[in-house]
Amino acid sequence: MAGSVTAVSRSATHTLRKLNADCIRLVTGRGVEGDAHAGATVKHRSRLARFADAPNLRQVHLIHAELHDELSRKGIAVSAGQMGENITTQGVDLLGLPTGTRLHLGEAAVVEVTGLRNPCAQLDRVRPGLMGATLERDEHGGLIRKAGIMAVVIAGGQVSPGDAIRIELPAQPHQPLAPV
Repeated sequence: MAGSVTAVSRSATHTLRKLNADCIRLVTGRGVEGDAHAGATVKHRSRLARFADAPNLRQVHLIHAELHDELSRKGIAVSAGQMGENITTQGVDLLGLPTGTRLHLGEAAVVEVTGLRNPCAQLDRVRPGLMGATLERDEHGGLIRKAGIMAVVIAGGQVSPGDAIRIELPAQPHQPLAPV
């Protein structure tokens, strides 16, 4: 299983939307250089009050471009970076990866998947109905979160659109993704 990076994005301020860039640099144990969510401890404003000293398990946000296509078919047009993601991928079933999967991005960067992004109401400020469109129910009534995954940086390096993604699965037994 392999895929590619289609876009990279960052924002120096705490905004949901991130600006596309020609490349981003991942910094080991911190996240995306120059991004407001980079750091060893929690940086997301909604989590600071309760978890300020906790490890930052949300250093890098990844979304699959296939979600943008799915949303477009529902009449909700979004593009790379608008949902707060740092890396947009193609050809990788991000939501189907187990916790602890390592994604090798480009020549040197490696991120380790920590869990699912929990969609929030801020998405509706990007496009009305966007939050609801990223949530579904499975046949047993369980909630399916489709707004991407979160990861930490294991090895730093530059990541650019067009870079290959190599997937390294963790040892068995695999643990399914849960919100972080």
